[in-house]
Amino acid sequence: MLSVRLLTLSAILMCAIGCGSSNSYPSSPSPTPSPTPSPAPTPGGSSSSVTIPVGASTLGDRAFAPDELNIAAGTTVTWMNTDTVAHTSTANGNAWNSGSLAPGGQFSFAFQSPGTFAYHCAIHPGMIGTVVVQ
Repeated sequence: MLSVRLLTLSAILMCAIGCGSSNSYPSSPSPTPSPTPSPAPTPGGSSSSVTIPVGASTLGDRAFAPDELNIAAGTTVTWMNTDTVAHTSTANGNAWNSGSLAPGGQFSFAFQSPGTFAYHCAIHPGMIGTVVVQ
């Protein structure tokens, strides 16, 4: 009976030693994720545009294309209404207000100071966009 216990204990120890091996095999390195670059600002003194597409009043935060515009200070932005109804480009802080832009109408504003400027359509308040001036 003692030999059966000794044999069982030996078998358990052998399994434990085999399972506890500290051999490590090199794993293939995981790729380093690269950050998604934000759009570069448009150089100062230049111009950029935002389009108001057809059906904009139902598009919410996608009603202005692009909905976020990154520019350098000194850039003039022109909003172009390509929809079939009137819209506005109105700054949330009253920095600018295009007034009503009929279909085909345009409005331009020169951004001189850095900052983040949220805006909307005063006729369709669900239409929102942002201009980031660096």
